[in-house]
Amino acid sequence: MTTVVFFVIVVSLFPLGVGPEMDRLRPLAAGVLWVAALLASMLSLGRLFAADYADGSLEQLLIAPQPLSLLVLGKILAHWLVSGLPMVLIAPVLGIQYDLTGAPLLVMTLSLLIGTPVLSAIGAVGAALTLGLRGGGVLIALLVLPLYVPVIIFGAGAVEATQSGIGPEGHLSLLAAFLMLSLVVGPLAAATALRISVE
Repeated sequence: MTTVVFFVIVVSLFPLGVGPEMDRLRPLAAGVLWVAALLASMLSLGRLFAADYADGSLEQLLIAPQPLSLLVLGKILAHWLVSGLPMVLIAPVLGIQYDLTGAPLLVMTLSLLIGTPVLSAIGAVGAALTLGLRGGGVLIALLVLPLYVPVIIFGAGAVEATQSGIGPEGHLSLLAAFLMLSLVVGPLAAATALRISVE
């Protein structure tokens, strides 16, 4: 719930700082929602593997007969279900604050639906690399923020393209490609990082 509450607060407070003029808020909507989603998803990354590491169950996962990358994929899916999916579901309501309606609002929701799993998959790699380190939360941010940049660019760009009448297909296709790549490479990289962290 912390992730969702943070997302709602950031998106809702921004119009208070900028002003209520819809002509000013409408162009900022995509960027604000995407940056808020990114920051909110990072809140829970530090705890992705921490509990398993602390109670020793991570060692049991390492020696389990199932591939570790498959188990990591399950953790990524669980992280997205409890942090990413609620943000996707509440985004249309928050988008109305920025005067997003019709096609731009639909594209915003669709881009978040495609892009937030990428945030979870990339974040899992950072969480695995910093597991057990003091100040790991700051290190996670330093590791994953540069990798999040393309997701934000194309996620927000899809909405801006819709608003300008160009069409969001290219941006959404690139987001979908990032999703496929992250779901293949992310669990493998995170599994390797977990083995290194435990050793």
